[in-house]
Amino acid sequence: MIQIARDKSSDCVNLIDIADREALSVAYVAKLVRLLRKAGLVESIRGVKGGYRLADAPEHTSVADVLTALGGQLYSPLFCHRHSGHARDCVHVLDCGSRAMLIGLHGMVKSYLSEFTLADLIRPEQQVRAVVNERVRKLARRACVRQRQGLAQSRQ
Repeated sequence: MIQIARDKSSDCVNLIDIADREALSVAYVAKLVRLLRKAGLVESIRGVKGGYRLADAPEHTSVADVLTALGGQLYSPLFCHRHSGHARDCVHVLDCGSRAMLIGLHGMVKSYLSEFTLADLIRPEQQVRAVVNERVRKLARRACVRQRQGLAQSRQ
């Protein structure tokens, strides 16, 4: 997605160029692009000068959207069914502290990644680092406010 967003020389980028730039196989890039196309994040353009382009402006595509399209969720309800050991259902299906923690972590990570767009990631690294620092401070302030509100409500 970054390679497609970064390319200003043409309307679209082909799989071979993406693979070369990222040092990946064309077959692997094709699998990733297929998932991104299925999620509506990229469009395919047919023809000699065809390839792939973003379906929307880089400013409107969050990193969370991209990772979700590629299956990058930390937790999904199917997790417990896939990891049930020898049993049909997970032995912790009724009471699971790990599930609660993973759901909370997933929410925090998704919130953080939703703060960043492809437009952010195609900037120079120093600029991205400054944006990261600012957004981490902002998220930390929000977390402190929520924690204070929760303490105030629990005292009432």
